[in-house]
Amino acid sequence: MHCKPKVMAPIVHPTKHCVNNSYSETIVPHIHPQHTTNVNHEFYKHQHYFPQTQSFENEVSHQHFNVYCPTPGFGPRPRPGFGPGPFFG
Repeated sequence: MHCKPKVMAPIVHPTKHCVNNSYSETIVPHIHPQHTTNVNHEFYKHQHYFPQTQSFENEVSHQHFNVYCPTPGFGPRPRPGFGPGPFFG
């Protein structure tokens, strides 16, 4: 003989809460205008040169005298060894 199983009253547990998340993507454009000015700076350096040269000069002066002295005892004497001069007798 077959017996039918006994069926008991169900035990109900607390409801388990599950969340299914669904995502959508929305693009919001934000425009930030920008302008670039490229400035080329040209700088001129004017360099002034003052080259200077120098020279040196030596000035020498000569003065020649022809001495004629008819009076004996005055004027230049002849050098020794040359005898009396034409003006000394």
